[in-house]
Amino acid sequence: MKKVGSTVAPEVPDLARTAVDDEMEPPAKLERDTEANQPSRRFNLAERSEALFSRGSPLNLPASVFAGATALGFLSYIMGIHDATYNRTDGLGKQVGFLWAPNWTFLFMVFLPLFFAFVIELLLFWKNEGRLKLVVLGSRMESDDAWARNVEASSYTNWAVFLICVLFAGLFQWIGVCLMPLLKGGGNYAIDWGKLALVQPEVISVPMEIIFTGLAYLYMCLCFYLFFAGLILLHTLVHDLWKIGEASKNSAGGDYEHELNGTALLVMRGIFRCTILGILIAICMKAQSSYLASNGRNIVAWLLGDMSSALYGGRDMGNGSSYRMPTHYSSLLVAISTCIVFLYGSIRLGAGYRFHLPLWKMSAVVGLLFTSYLLIDAFTGFSILLGIGVVFAIYGLIDPGFGRWRASDLGNNQSVS
Repeated sequence: MKKVGSTVAPEVPDLARTAVDDEMEPPAKLERDTEANQPSRRFNLAERSEALFSRGSPLNLPASVFAGATALGFLSYIMGIHDATYNRTDGLGKQVGFLWAPNWTFLFMVFLPLFFAFVIELLLFWKNEGRLKLVVLGSRMESDDAWARNVEASSYTNWAVFLICVLFAGLFQWIGVCLMPLLKGGGNYAIDWGKLALVQPEVISVPMEIIFTGLAYLYMCLCFYLFFAGLILLHTLVHDLWKIGEASKNSAGGDYEHELNGTALLVMRGIFRCTILGILIAICMKAQSSYLASNGRNIVAWLLGDMSSALYGGRDMGNGSSYRMPTHYSSLLVAISTCIVFLYGSIRLGAGYRFHLPLWKMSAVVGLLFTSYLLIDAFTGFSILLGIGVVFAIYGLIDPGFGRWRASDLGNNQSVS
């Protein structure tokens, strides 16, 4: 018995030391062990896309898009296609350089980074401030979980958009518009920087053209997926705000209603800015496509010539050739998708909230800009309407409220700017 007792007694301190060691184990290690024991979560494209907008520095995504466009610009300069002119069969010399194409310069260097910046700003406001003010009951963690569920619900939509952007707008369009014409010729597409090797092989060879266009289209399709992912997030935000407002409609007091109206107005301002930028992106795409088929020597001369023809008369700068223009279709998808998000926000938030006058102003500018997009190259003088629409759009980006209005539009006596 004594021998057995002497064997058991030393084990007690060992158990105590083990318990103490477990208690003194770093929290980070315990957290890693806990995560390791949990089943791995399924990859969710919607959550990963939302993380690109809401995590890290707000400058990351816009700066990355700008950096990619800058890199393509440098490559085009190195390859000699940044500034190139070719003579058509009718003797007209057209500027087809990469840096002269607004759908590759202004679009990816200005409008798309600004679009991402406004989406990020609105998303961070909603997650960190707006939603917390409106959800009275519940903690920050519960609010974040509810938002994460809303984002996760759009996973299939994100996958559908991703496949369309990568396969159709990216791979298949590159094969049909660039690769096959470069390898076999034909295709009835207007000559641009992507097919310059067909008419000026001394400037760039076909293999180098294939590599450059492949990189450009890969960059383009990924950027446009992120663009549509941003639109999906805006739709999710509007729907989330509308659900919160509907849930608290019967029990909300005067102060809460004013807070709800103010938040809805701020959200619509952000969506208005994103809508303006989306239509400007579509304008860049359609304008470049229309210019390539026109009688203009460069896109600036084409627009100024159209304006001069309308005001003073002169040579028609309209279509000089008949080409396939797939960019017309893709730009229409961009413009319509952007306007649908704005329309959805106007219906959900504008109908039940008291800011009808600001909403009418924003809707008028969106309607004017969308009309000017549709009428590009439709008649002589379209550039005048386009210029007016762009001026109002730029002013709307700077001041989406179009001046100050009375706070009675929000149902309160305080001033709102």
